[in-house]
Amino acid sequence: MNAFLTIVKRDLLLVMRRKSEVLTALFFFVIVTSLFPLGIGADAALLRKIAPGVIWVAALLSTLLGLQRIFAADYADGTLEQLVLSPNSFTALVFGKIVAHWLVCGLPLVLLAPVIGIQFDLDTSSLTVLMAALLLGTPVLSLLGSIGAALTLGVRGGSVLLSLLILPLYIPVLIFGAGAVYASSVGLDIRGHFSLLGAIFILALAFVPWVSATAVKIAIE
Repeated sequence: MNAFLTIVKRDLLLVMRRKSEVLTALFFFVIVTSLFPLGIGADAALLRKIAPGVIWVAALLSTLLGLQRIFAADYADGTLEQLVLSPNSFTALVFGKIVAHWLVCGLPLVLLAPVIGIQFDLDTSSLTVLMAALLLGTPVLSLLGSIGAALTLGVRGGSVLLSLLILPLYIPVLIFGAGAVYASSVGLDIRGHFSLLGAIFILALAFVPWVSATAVKIAIE
């Protein structure tokens, strides 16, 4: 546990020294979601209808922008090799890096969601569901994204390959996350969407750190 917390703190400190990379993803999220109300106009009914999909796709792409940072810098300077050789569980260390990525790239999107939702004329209930869905779904995006980041370590043109590997895995999260918000906006039951999101989150939490750690070891060797 101490090693896990140390890795999280270390990665957060490193991010604070490169704030521009984090702000780029956040500005991308805000700009993309803001363009739709400006382009479509004042049709409130249409904005409410497209809001879940637009916000979730923007969150997905914003998360994708920061995925390569999870392992790339440590792979380049040899830190990953030292972590593999350390007596601590490498899976726990990799999980710490994933958590740090979510705190930097996922949590801010959850906090920005209500402000973005107001642009789409979402009511209070829908905004609450949106935040809850993002709070449950964005960790899954970071977890699944870490697999792609590990598999493309040291690969030339890895960013393109990363997108091709990860985007299909994101589709279920996108469907159920956006579906929960849309169901809330039209008065339908949202429990099914959250049950499936929760199941995906639990499965990802159980297996992805080990898969990512294995992929990193293969890349190093």
